Amino acid sequence: MTQLATLIWTDVERIRAQAPLVHSITNFVVMNNTANALLALGASPAMVHAPEEVEEFVSISSALVINIGTLDATFVAGMKRAMKQAKALGKPIVFDPVGVGATSFRNQVSEELLTLAAPDIIRGNASEIMALAGLNAQTKGVDSLYGSEAAVDAAKRLSSVWGSVVVISGETDYIIHGDQIAKVANGHPLMTKVTGMGCTATALIGAFAAVNTNYVQAATHAMAVMGIAGELAVARNSAPGSLQVNFLDTLYQLTEANITDTLNLTLS
Repeated sequence: MTQLATLIWTDVERIRAQAPLVHSITNFVVMNNTANALLALGASPAMVHAPEEVEEFVSISSALVINIGTLDATFVAGMKRAMKQAKALGKPIVFDPVGVGATSFRNQVSEELLTLAAPDIIRGNASEIMALAGLNAQTKGVDSLYGSEAAVDAAKRLSSVWGSVVVISGETDYIIHGDQIAKVANGHPLMTKVTGMGCTATALIGAFAAVNTNYVQAATHAMAVMGIAGELAVARNSAPGSLQVNFLDTLYQLTEANITDTLNLTLS
């Protein structure tokens, strides 16, 4: 476990040293949360979605994060241009299919985006991963009605079709690529009482992918740091309002010892 913790810490140090620019086209609900989380981790956020400028912004960024939480025609046009540019330039693309399965519009847009430029990493809850894989999964808006383990087969299917690393977030986070499966059992149930924590995880994955081209490692390390920071934040004060603040403070103050002492990661 110490060796794994060292690998994670190496990525954290790279992010803090390089401050990679993470271009996020994300939803209105979480723009502030995710930008602050990226800053606290050590990355540099840019929340830019205007179609007229996304291609230029992708060109100067180290990673692109696409989050379909509050879709409209303008956002979709910006996402398409940005993903096409990122793919052409070889920049990592992280895709968060928020609420896919809830409406036919989300399903259609997700299919179009995946076909246009297959993401390097996809992160969603179990309902979203199952819906994205074409299963008739039930969803409660942006919340999952299933445990993360229920979506493992769907994640394997998605990974096979698109070649992406697929992350299922939940009580246990699964990171899947081909036959590789990593399980992160860090985190705390109270994190579900703060809006946008899943979106924050996706943003952090973007930061790790910007400094580690092994995207299985990048996604795994990001989910481990996300869960560890959540656990430590809850230990400071177990209420949702305080958790938002304490989570950012913990990310900013995170140490190698925090990771070594708290990491609960299994590889197979």
